Amino acid sequence: MCLFGLIKVIFVVSVYYGNFCVFLSVIFVCQVYMACQSMLIVLIGSTSSSSSSSVSDQDEGSQQDSIVTEWLLVHQQSYKVSLAGSLFFVGLLLGNVVFGPLSDRVGRRPVYLTGLFLEVIFGYVTAFSPSYEVFAGSRLLVGLMNGGIGLVCFVLTQEYVGKSYWAMTGTLTSMTFAVGIALFGALGYFIRPWRSLALVSNSTGVLCFLLTLPESPRWLYSQGQTERAEEVLRFMAQRNGSVVSNLRLHRVGVAKAGNHSNQRAGILQLMVHPILRLRTIVLMYVWYCCSLVYYGLTLGAGDSSGSRYVNVALYGLVELPAFPLCMFFINRPAGRRKSMAAFLCLAGSACLCTIFIPENSSGSLALLGKLMVSAAFNIVYVYTSELYPTVIRNAGLGVCCMSCRVGGILAPFIPFMRSVSSSLPFIVFCLSGFSAGFLGLLLPETLHKPSVDTLDQLSPSLSRVLQTQECWDVFADETLCGSSEQIQEELEVVDQG
Repeated sequence: MCLFGLIKVIFVVSVYYGNFCVFLSVIFVCQVYMACQSMLIVLIGSTSSSSSSSVSDQDEGSQQDSIVTEWLLVHQQSYKVSLAGSLFFVGLLLGNVVFGPLSDRVGRRPVYLTGLFLEVIFGYVTAFSPSYEVFAGSRLLVGLMNGGIGLVCFVLTQEYVGKSYWAMTGTLTSMTFAVGIALFGALGYFIRPWRSLALVSNSTGVLCFLLTLPESPRWLYSQGQTERAEEVLRFMAQRNGSVVSNLRLHRVGVAKAGNHSNQRAGILQLMVHPILRLRTIVLMYVWYCCSLVYYGLTLGAGDSSGSRYVNVALYGLVELPAFPLCMFFINRPAGRRKSMAAFLCLAGSACLCTIFIPENSSGSLALLGKLMVSAAFNIVYVYTSELYPTVIRNAGLGVCCMSCRVGGILAPFIPFMRSVSSSLPFIVFCLSGFSAGFLGLLLPETLHKPSVDTLDQLSPSLSRVLQTQECWDVFADETLCGSSEQIQEELEVVDQG
């Protein structure tokens, strides 16, 4: 009941005192910064100037200043542009592996601040790179930090608010990343020199670093630091213009595994446990395909017909309708599984149709494919967290995220297939979407199902335990509907418990 008490405190403080809007806004601005870093290679490394001499490119002056023209990355050297993009995603993979466990050990805030500071430093190294080798190395290091703070930011958006708002904050995080892509396209239109563009887009990180964030109260409490958790909760309420009195958490030590399931839970269980093994294999492939199609379409925006700046902005803005779409369907009878599979198949269908129409008219269908895969990507985040028990959820998400980064590493090379055939990239995206959609149907539905905490609860024979957990979830949601007079009562109950 002590953990339940902490959850109730966070419900009361976050819901009734502004939902920590100030701190979430800082994280959302950080998402815009990370989106700019992710899309940097699209504008500063566009190779269209070396492969064509279209009038639109001449008018934009896009071939006058880029890493392609400065270091002559043409013909046999043109692969280095895609290599720099892939190195960024290699860094993302390593960042997820290194910073995830590190944030569980030393805290969210130290890892966030350290990673953001180093990413800003390496971002400036990118802007002032004297050679391609330094540029490529800096992109690897920027990706390393980007992957680390991106994971920590997502966790903080969940741990700053009550559980009923996790889906909303997670969706808003993805939406601000999409807005960041659109803003980067507009920024690139007004700032053409590639070094100036890298310099300005990196400066947003300085603002994020100066805006401080508190430590996660959930993490502090899980480490037995109840006094610091209380201080953070009071600080958050004060920043939102309210003062919470009598806020006192029950004193406990560091959480310990109290049963055999927790003791044997580990990353190896993802392959050893028969139920988790199937789920992990399927989810890893789904995450890989989502990332491949998502980043493949996005990074190919610069090589599409028309203005590359408009294309980049459109590929960001087209994601915005995807989030209310997926939020609508996953809470309907279709559920998570069928909605995810449907959006993946629709993305594959849109890419398939682009093969049979003229290249200069395929942009709309490519945008539709980006819209569908964005919805699927958002659903798979929620779906994956629900498929894994609490004791192994972080390990499961980490493995899926690693698979996702493999797709991101390969994505920059997919648009390069246009040199062989203009339709070849869309064939790859089509097959990926259809195969992931059909394979995802092997997973169980989680809509209206109680959450699972231990490995033993994966067994159908323990439905009574799950029903008890479901009753708590319903009770916790009902506490969000209390009146202002009930707030103090809730806190007093926690103080007594």
